[in-house]
Amino acid sequence: MNALLALLALPFCLAAVVDPFQRLSELATAGNGLIKLDSNTFDLLTSPQRTWSVSVQMTALDPRRKCTPCKEFNPSWNAVAKAWATVPKPHRDQHFFATLDFDNGQTTFQKLGLQSAPVVFVYPAAQGPRAPANGKTSPSKYDFSNGFDPAPLAESLSKHTPIPIPYTDPIDWTRYILLATGGLGFLVLLRYISPVVQNRWTWAIITISTSLVMTSGYMFCRIRGMPSSGGNGNWIAAGFQNQFGQEVNVVASMYGLLSLSFLMLIMVVPYQTSPSRQRVQVYLWTGVFVVVYSVLVSLFRVKNRGYPFKLFL
Repeated sequence: MNALLALLALPFCLAAVVDPFQRLSELATAGNGLIKLDSNTFDLLTSPQRTWSVSVQMTALDPRRKCTPCKEFNPSWNAVAKAWATVPKPHRDQHFFATLDFDNGQTTFQKLGLQSAPVVFVYPAAQGPRAPANGKTSPSKYDFSNGFDPAPLAESLSKHTPIPIPYTDPIDWTRYILLATGGLGFLVLLRYISPVVQNRWTWAIITISTSLVMTSGYMFCRIRGMPSSGGNGNWIAAGFQNQFGQEVNVVASMYGLLSLSFLMLIMVVPYQTSPSRQRVQVYLWTGVFVVVYSVLVSLFRVKNRGYPFKLFL
């Protein structure tokens, strides 16, 4: 009778001593390379007798937890684990990827003292040929300073796997479609605006405008981060080592008017066929030149109270 009872209990005894490595390998295969953990399987996976290494994501994906970073990082984690599932089985079974959700392992979270998620721990092998030479088997923590992108994650975890993780970024078809659409749209648009683009006056205006802005202190304000105007609303900053953003517009406008009046006097006025019209334009553009130059000189006095010159203003 005792022999019969022992025979009947034999299958249960065998089930109780199933090889932990075999069980983990089966769980990884069933999860497409990713083991879904609870507190018990976490203890099994990180057993002090482990001959394998493991990367574990501690997360909280339940909507009730309102963990936005967890939801943002999870696709990257799954992509890296899926890439590891493609390596040959002899290498794949030496390192496991796993995820422990807070709702399935609150005891483990408390034991590890975790107050936030996501967290990625990497446990090295504790025994066997892959055990660290220095004997340190405590887990290391992944640094999220590179963000949640899968590429830096795979690169970092590859330092702990038998072979590098064969992760490659998926082709961003949306980007290529947008580039192609934008290129075609630009070619169609170029057909209609080509007369404007090829006109020398268009480029002359662009060149002159750029020159006026740059010679008026634009880069000075950009490099030094100068404010648009003073605290009291002034557009002009006192001192030659200070300049407000609005001051660039003022100076560029004055330089532009001076240049325009001079060009009109030498390029347009001489070709007027009507003497009276020519005379009016001489007076007009000469007046503009003198008035604007007078304002420019007065601006120098605002910048430096000791400036000795003045013209009308």
